[in-house]
Amino acid sequence: MTLPATVDETASRLSEGDYVADRSLATAVFLTLRMRRPLFLEGEAGVGKTEVARVLARVLGRRLVRLQCYEGLDVASAVYEWNYPRQMIRIRLAELGGEDRGASSVESVEEDIFSRRFLIERPLLDALNPDPAGAPVLLIDELDRADEPFEAYLLELLADFQITIPELGTIAANEPPIVVITSNRTREIHDAIKRRCYYHWVDYPDAARELEILRVRAPGTPEALSREVVAFVQSLRGIDLFKVPGVAETIDWAQALTQLDVLALSPDVVNDTLGSLLKYQDDIARIRGSEAANVIEQIKRELRVAGAA
Repeated sequence: MTLPATVDETASRLSEGDYVADRSLATAVFLTLRMRRPLFLEGEAGVGKTEVARVLARVLGRRLVRLQCYEGLDVASAVYEWNYPRQMIRIRLAELGGEDRGASSVESVEEDIFSRRFLIERPLLDALNPDPAGAPVLLIDELDRADEPFEAYLLELLADFQITIPELGTIAANEPPIVVITSNRTREIHDAIKRRCYYHWVDYPDAARELEILRVRAPGTPEALSREVVAFVQSLRGIDLFKVPGVAETIDWAQALTQLDVLALSPDVVNDTLGSLLKYQDDIARIRGSEAANVIEQIKRELRVAGAA
């Protein structure tokens, strides 16, 4: 499938994948596709960064290659490693086959065991392979969880869309993959990475956009309840919590309330379902009870005023 030709078409394509993007994010995605530069998405957990890559792969008909980062991630897990058992078997077969042990034969075996057929390709190398459907979408998810030295290895890939393997040489992509990097900002990512990318901060949505997201992602939720859910979550984001709820939690909570056949928020309903919205006991304890009742009373009053206007 062809790439979008305008920012509006990019927003429309994302909408086809059930992703409600604001204008600035649609612009960032469009420029990433047009300029063939990696897209670096930073923001709080649960605001939809990872979903951008998934939706892009789906609406463009591309393969999604995902590298989930974690502490201790190394080249063998992220890029490539040699298939040592197969290499040893090849060496033993050469010995048992009585191959000449001269210098030329040794070189021949060495060239063979260090060819691509003995290479185990991990996500970063796999993303450089040609694909009939077009270059894949490479998602490097939560880069801030990986160790800082791993970032240095990414520089060649992000700048030139190639990887150098000492025994083989340089492997370059015929068509650059669409690279999306995400970070929850648990630590700062080095400037050298950001310079090679188009940077965009994904913020929490305003009430109007979050309501639209619920209409798309939780279509079974009654409209009145969706408005109360969004208003409640927006209010929580103004409270000093250990972890305020993201869009993912808003969707989960709305879907949970729908399963319980809830039509309107009440203190009891909120107290019973806060585990879908908040993920830390201290936050739940703070909101449960009188605080939840106060927030509900406030948002219902605000919604009545807005409805009257």
